[in-house]
Amino acid sequence: MLGLVNMHGQEKKKFKIHTVAFYNLENLFDTINDPTKNDEASPIMEMKIKTGDIYKRKVHNMARVIADIGFEASHNSPVLLGVSEVENREVLEDVVNDPLLLEKDYGIVHYDSPDGRGIDVALLYQKQFFTPLHTSSHELKIYDDDTRERVHTRDQLLVSGKLEGEMIHLIVNHWPSRRGGEARSRPKRVAAAKLNKRIIDSLQSLDPYAKIFTMGDLNDDPTNASVKDVLKADKDKDKVGFKGIYNPYYSMFKKDGLGTTAYRDAWSLFDQIMFTQPFLEKDYSSWRYYQAGIYNKNYLVNKEGRYKGYPLRSFADGGFTDGFSDHFPVYVYIIKEVQD
Repeated sequence: MLGLVNMHGQEKKKFKIHTVAFYNLENLFDTINDPTKNDEASPIMEMKIKTGDIYKRKVHNMARVIADIGFEASHNSPVLLGVSEVENREVLEDVVNDPLLLEKDYGIVHYDSPDGRGIDVALLYQKQFFTPLHTSSHELKIYDDDTRERVHTRDQLLVSGKLEGEMIHLIVNHWPSRRGGEARSRPKRVAAAKLNKRIIDSLQSLDPYAKIFTMGDLNDDPTNASVKDVLKADKDKDKVGFKGIYNPYYSMFKKDGLGTTAYRDAWSLFDQIMFTQPFLEKDYSSWRYYQAGIYNKNYLVNKEGRYKGYPLRSFADGGFTDGFSDHFPVYVYIIKEVQD
């Protein structure tokens, strides 16, 4: 429970608060060779000794971050958490069964994607607050420029359900990488954005006032064409129209120079959470947007060396660092008025 004073000129009222978040878990692979996937190329599989111990530390480190996201305001871990770069359902079961998360009783929505590296997206949800009613996995069909062969990448995950009785929809994404260069790979992310937009449009055709979150590691910034032109995600919440989408990360990136991942001394804000206009209404009798942020606490930041200031990743230079991820998590607080 969070007490807010004079919010939007109102008298003192009490609001319940939940955290909705997304986290790229950076190569969360188990130590078992899956012959159907190229998992032997994962960092943990390339190590030859103490892989079991490393895996346990990696799982625990992921659980630690998840337990902390949003805790300052909500006194709880995320009620809804999209994740990417996970090998299978089993690694997520290990994370949610870590002692730091066990009492949260997280459920898992996961489908195996056709991604060549064997990495998937998933949604974790606290069962006491959220009940999934419908889930589906949406395939992204893209092709190699040179060979015209099919490129197998991550599906987009759609989960619709009730958050304490109120219907909301969540799409979890991990769009194609910038391998080969940003410009050359751009059409693949534009295609991903078009698929995302089709999913959103289909939900809004059934309910124009649908409350939809779309989140993920987009491998594009808020200013790139996929987000700005295809999704038409607006940077100004006061100008978001009917059926429109708001992106709170635009100003963080453009104005504040913030990012979630760094490469060659340049920050990118690839990890984003966007949502539809009904979350912006001023009637707080149902769930509304309150605040967005990047979870970049001090312990997640590299303190030394050539990557000082970057996210403290788990794997570097062929070894395990006992770090976390090469991406910072992102989060959104949603609030709802509580009657005394």
